[in-house]
Amino acid sequence: MSFETISVVGLGYIGLPTAAAFASRQKKVVGVDVNQHAVDTINRGEIHIVEPDLGAVVKTAVEGGFLKAFTKPQPADAFLIAVPTPFKGDHEPDLAFVQSAAESIAPVLKKGDLIILESTSPVGATEQMAEWLAAARPDLTFPQQAGEESDIDIAYCPERVLPGQVMVELIKNDRVVGGMTPKSSKRASELYYIFLEG
Repeated sequence: MSFETISVVGLGYIGLPTAAAFASRQKKVVGVDVNQHAVDTINRGEIHIVEPDLGAVVKTAVEGGFLKAFTKPQPADAFLIAVPTPFKGDHEPDLAFVQSAAESIAPVLKKGDLIILESTSPVGATEQMAEWLAAARPDLTFPQQAGEESDIDIAYCPERVLPGQVMVELIKNDRVVGGMTPKSSKRASELYYIFLEG
């Protein structure tokens, strides 16, 4: 299955460059962020963060009609979750933003969609996200329920870039992809090869 439309949820230091990388390969990208200012800025072809070379890529992508930002998720074929995972209390990761992102995309999911968690997360976070999605969409099957036959494929692919070098490293660095099933891993790899040269 091809990825006609790609959604990136969380348009910060990782999400926006990732969205721009896909859009630069002439893929339709729908970015999602709860920050209305960020959405408006991106839709003007400008950026709300400081990152070398990103501004020109976003401007070209928006002007070409390949990148549009929204405050609410839109239907897509692949969803990349790139939201913050800050620490809380005694150095415990706070997955509240991941849960919120998962629950926000749940209503627009359809059979055949791929979901990738990119947020830096502890062991078990991908499975936890899958559980939140399954609870929100009992009409669909997920890898923990149906394995290779699931309606939705889910994978984890942590970002591996340094600020100030994101646009180069995003494309050149190798990526580690872990799917909940072999099919999920294969599909996630196919998605990243749209722009990945590493």
